[in-house]
Amino acid sequence: MSERWPTEIRLSGDKRILTVAFDGGGRFELPAEYLRVSSPSAEVQGHSPAERKVLGGKRDVAILSVEPIGNYAVKLFFDDMHDTGIYGWDYLFDLGREYRNRWSTYLRELEERGLTRDRVTSAPAKTSHGSGGCGSGGCGCH
Repeated sequence: MSERWPTEIRLSGDKRILTVAFDGGGRFELPAEYLRVSSPSAEVQGHSPAERKVLGGKRDVAILSVEPIGNYAVKLFFDDMHDTGIYGWDYLFDLGREYRNRWSTYLRELEERGLTRDRVTSAPAKTSHGSGGCGSGGCGCH
């Protein structure tokens, strides 16, 4: 069971900052992008450290809603439709306390992988002048 208890959880008007304050000290303003790329879900963290994903393109992500989960966590719903992370009190506290180190590590990992914080716009669909079917690139969807 968590030893840390939030005294305040507030989503900013623009839905890009989650403020979390804890009894015994610690008040953090956590950006939505940081929370999204740090999601505790298996989708992001994988089932082992080797499976952890580094997500790009989340600079403009917003939190649509914050839902309490029992008395131990919150579930965040993001506008990119991610909603599988359950953020326990200790995890939120650690994200706040370790923000600078975690954020600089994230930025370095993005760079190492050739990713960016900005959303990648889709390339125009290919048009085919040949007769190939789907799977060969002839339909324009590949």
